[in-house]
Amino acid sequence: MKVVEIQNNFGLDALMVCDRQIPTPSIGQVLIKLRAASLNYRDLLVVQGRYNPKQKLPLIPLSDGVGEIVAVGEGVTRVKVGERVASIFFQKWLAGKPSKEVFRSTLGSPVDGVLAEYIVLDENGVISVPQHLSDIEAATLPCAAVTAWNALITGGNLKAGDTVLLQGTGGVSLFALQFAKMSGARVIIISSSDEKLQKALDLGATDGINYKVNPNWEEQVYQLTNGEGVDYVVEVGGAGTLPKSFRAVSVGGHISLIGVLTGTTSEVNHLPVVHKAVTVQGVYVGSREMFEQMNRAIELHGIKPIVDRTFHFTEAREALEYLASGAHFGKVCLSFD
Repeated sequence: MKVVEIQNNFGLDALMVCDRQIPTPSIGQVLIKLRAASLNYRDLLVVQGRYNPKQKLPLIPLSDGVGEIVAVGEGVTRVKVGERVASIFFQKWLAGKPSKEVFRSTLGSPVDGVLAEYIVLDENGVISVPQHLSDIEAATLPCAAVTAWNALITGGNLKAGDTVLLQGTGGVSLFALQFAKMSGARVIIISSSDEKLQKALDLGATDGINYKVNPNWEEQVYQLTNGEGVDYVVEVGGAGTLPKSFRAVSVGGHISLIGVLTGTTSEVNHLPVVHKAVTVQGVYVGSREMFEQMNRAIELHGIKPIVDRTFHFTEAREALEYLASGAHFGKVCLSFD
């Protein structure tokens, strides 16, 4: 089979298409023929060596894939041959709270990921996907969608009438937009592109702010909410945007801290967290149970993920370069056809 792996050193130049033997499932495992995969910003960091510089190489990257089960090992009962399944990000986080063991079970680093024509996973590490979604659409769910679901629904308890602030138009933000609208919430979204803002408004966002034109966007958010601030912030920017999110959030509001697009370290005044009684939730994807709950909602409401562009899996480098450019609106995906 063909795989794409990071070989002897990090960097996009280190991504190589190689041959490996098709693996054989052992007790409790399933063999999956991949049909599609999707990219996350984490994947770019892994390939560049910025996620874990001590990661052992070679490594097959990427965590999010969808395919058909073509063989099962002894004792498998959860799934069957012919079933279409997605990988789950944490192979050992099935329900409840995470643990150190859970954090060591992430696909695409430290465990070999899904950028291969065939992969073997534990039967507990896969999940059936909504039937109305294409393979490409379903491949967007394991990280971005579960993260957004955890931030707003499982961890946030979002209610109808609440106001949500979203940053940018990547996968997590657009899934959060769809889940917020599903819940009857108001959505304010910021972006550097008027074109992308219009697309977000077409998807149901209530207000859009261009942060290049309005660098003090947190003040505009405050004005849009009559000086109250938003109930929820899905914080994907990181250190560069967190102080502004503290200003934009309401008293008793909720900030889901997810991304590091603007960096990981800065001097932050934490007094607003105390003075506003703000809840700050660290969100690192979620469990299989959350994934299952989310899939039921996606099926019930007929939600379709937003896919920007699809590359062939052997063009993983080009796809990652495109992701790094920030030109995308929604998810960047890979096809194995």
